[in-house]
Amino acid sequence: MTALLASHVSVTLGRTQALRDVSFAPLPGWTAIVGPNGAGKSTLLRVLAGLQTTDAGEVRLHGKPLAAWTPRERATRMAWLGQHGDLGGALTAREIVLLGRLPSLGLFAGPGPDDEARVDQAMVDAECAEWRDRRLDELSGGERQRVLLARALAVGAPLLLLDEPTTHLDPPHQASLARLLRRQVGGGATVVSVLHDLSLAFLADRLTVMSGGRVHAEGARDDPALHEALREVFGGAIRVEKLGARLVAIPDLEG
Repeated sequence: MTALLASHVSVTLGRTQALRDVSFAPLPGWTAIVGPNGAGKSTLLRVLAGLQTTDAGEVRLHGKPLAAWTPRERATRMAWLGQHGDLGGALTAREIVLLGRLPSLGLFAGPGPDDEARVDQAMVDAECAEWRDRRLDELSGGERQRVLLARALAVGAPLLLLDEPTTHLDPPHQASLARLLRRQVGGGATVVSVLHDLSLAFLADRLTVMSGGRVHAEGARDDPALHEALREVFGGAIRVEKLGARLVAIPDLEG
């Protein structure tokens, strides 16, 4: 049984049908959700995290309806990184990362040695320990993003739900993020990430391709049928090629 399961989920946002009868069950490892703009990728991730109400269908966590878990119980089992973090500029980077321990500590307990060690390690892993004492309003967009990633890691949850985690990151730090996610998977975590960069998505174990609010295809990253599905949803504008040991998606100017 997968830890997280969405069954026949539909969501309407305003006049837009964002999700249409979507079922999704991420396998252990790293799954990248990809597709064109407006495909429903971020909406699906928010549904999985319990942050978006649905018109139909349900989400189950460890076999129990997501709504049956308290917010604190969910927060210790799933760590969330959204596209747009709402952070107070008066807090330091380390204070932000320490917020990731709140689900385990509650509102009134102070952090213990284990909590402090988790926070420090998360900042090292996300490569943001260097500015631990700097205020958030003193950081660049990429630096802030790495702090937010560290906060998600500090939770210590076995499920990581990441919506565009490479936002504001330069290519070297995108590569560092991919290596970090692979290490998280190696340590037993399940990662589900929404990504626009298809070549980065091909570093995941599996891809879920969305289009028009539906799951168009799912498969291992080297599945030729998955590659053809990607070409279809992007209107023939990309093709998948092998570059050394890696798969990359490149624009098809003749498509």
